[in-house]
Amino acid sequence: MRLNDDLNIRTAIHAARMEWTPSPAKGVDRRMLYRVGDEVARATSLVRFAPNSRFPLHPHGGGEEILVLEGVFSDETGDYGAGSYLRNPPGTAHAPSSEPGCVLFVKLWQFNADDDASIIRRPGETALAPEAGRTASVILFESPSERVQIQSWPPHADIAPPNREGLELLVLSGSFKQGGETFNPLSWLRLPPGQPLRARSGPAGVRLWTKSGPLMQPRVCAL
Repeated sequence: MRLNDDLNIRTAIHAARMEWTPSPAKGVDRRMLYRVGDEVARATSLVRFAPNSRFPLHPHGGGEEILVLEGVFSDETGDYGAGSYLRNPPGTAHAPSSEPGCVLFVKLWQFNADDDASIIRRPGETALAPEAGRTASVILFESPSERVQIQSWPPHADIAPPNREGLELLVLSGSFKQGGETFNPLSWLRLPPGQPLRARSGPAGVRLWTKSGPLMQPRVCAL
């Protein structure tokens, strides 16, 4: 399968409007945003676990990045509520599950082969407390080739982050407009290097997950 695999063009998906499609595990559904491959794939997706569902033990040969959007996600290392951020480096394995159900933002097989950083950030470590009328950000992960953040922009603010190597955004709450297009919660935007983002946050401001850096890492794990 190849889905939105041209990294040289702007790609915008309003995932809240998409239908959920089943995965091989009962009770686990997906909204696919980007995919190269079949069941083992380089992929960016939203993943939904129904209450009391689980996925069998499986390895992540190319690494896995998770942001918990709703509910509680669990595996052998613990339970992670909404706002938790996890990075499982290449070669790790787990058997994920959710007792109450959850929704995740997941990226697979997009790590550099030598990326061995295992990261767990709890909701208190990813929360933002912006001052009125000011932007705020918290860094979730940073390396020489990429920076992953949670950012918050106040109402009616102009958004123009630099984009030298590539930029990816997921709206967590609030909204922004780019041209005539409105990006609401679960909207995903990917911009190739050098393509500017000139946007304006909505009346409630906007909270975003962002990744800046090459859209394909220079030493990305081979599928």
